[in-house]
Amino acid sequence: MTPENHRTSFRRPVAAIAFTTLAAAAIFLAGCGKKSTAAATPPPLEVAVLTIAPESVTLTQELPGRTSAFRLAEVRARISGIVQKRLFTEGADVKEGDVLFEIDPAPYQAALDSARASLARAEANLVAAQSQADRFKGLVATNAISQQNYDNAIASQLGFAADAAAGKAAVKTAEINLGYTRVTSPISGRIGRAYVTEGAYVQQGTATLLATVQQLDPLYIDLSQSADEVLRLKDALASGRLQRASDGAAKLSLILASNQPYPHPGALQFSDVSVNPGTGSVTLRAIVPNPDANLLPGMFVRARLEEGTSSDAILVPQSVVSRNSKGEATAMIVNAENKVELRVLQTARTVGTRWLVAGGLKPGDRVITNNLQKIRPGAVVKPVPASTASASPAPQSAQTAAH
Repeated sequence: MTPENHRTSFRRPVAAIAFTTLAAAAIFLAGCGKKSTAAATPPPLEVAVLTIAPESVTLTQELPGRTSAFRLAEVRARISGIVQKRLFTEGADVKEGDVLFEIDPAPYQAALDSARASLARAEANLVAAQSQADRFKGLVATNAISQQNYDNAIASQLGFAADAAAGKAAVKTAEINLGYTRVTSPISGRIGRAYVTEGAYVQQGTATLLATVQQLDPLYIDLSQSADEVLRLKDALASGRLQRASDGAAKLSLILASNQPYPHPGALQFSDVSVNPGTGSVTLRAIVPNPDANLLPGMFVRARLEEGTSSDAILVPQSVVSRNSKGEATAMIVNAENKVELRVLQTARTVGTRWLVAGGLKPGDRVITNNLQKIRPGAVVKPVPASTASASPAPQSAQTAAH
């Protein structure tokens, strides 16, 4: 074999080996490319969704308030004199007409006796004048006396009649003043401390305060609500979005300072006709039963006012609502193409653990309730129904939280 033939035969195996190696490398690289492509397309992320459905909810608003007596009477002296007796126990319940104090009646009894004596004198003079006028009437007809004498007799009779009338008025006044020596309770209720004791001198001119009686059952609750909320409530009722109870009265319940509910429900009585220019609020007055006298005037309470019922409310869990850079409420929803969409919501208040949505959602929308940190708008997801626990249903009535 010549050297040329030897070199040719050597080159052929080398070329074959090189071609085989290149072919294997190409196949390997092709396989790796397929694997990389497959790894770059992960399956859609599974998310739980809550399908929006309207429901009926009772809307309430919690307002701070202060209790006040249903009726309050300041017992004051109506005559001047020395207090002789105090006939009640401080802090006890009294009835209308119960005697609370006795003021020295001696001078007023003497004034009454004097008035009666003056009346008796006037009535006696009237009888004599009446008899004289009757006699003169027959004499003047026969010209036995002059007409002037008869006229004088009639005038005298009228004068004594006036004196008798004045005497009766004086007796009535003296009786009233004597009655004022027994100071009685004008209303039924609980009486406070006595401001005077036995031996104190009370005066009619300054109307000395003796005690205070307050009716505690029922009680008033004075509340303050912003004028904007009052207008919003009226608009909602006028448009039919809210419905009042069948009797038309707004009902309320009380929460005591100990966070315990008060067992007796109350009702709203009226709202003030003017707005406080300093606070922009309107005064509301409610009335609540107080049969056990557990509430006292001046106590602070929280009143939960039932505004009305919304029959088509849209509610979403608070956990699915976040805020964007503008402070707007937002939520992630799944659209018809199973893509994530960021929706801006209008949230007016909370209802339990959920937001009441006034705009941005409609029945049938699917709100994402989990994996909110892993998804972005536009991403394709696999929606599955949210469990009852995920949805976090709330009670059907709760307080207002304006936002």
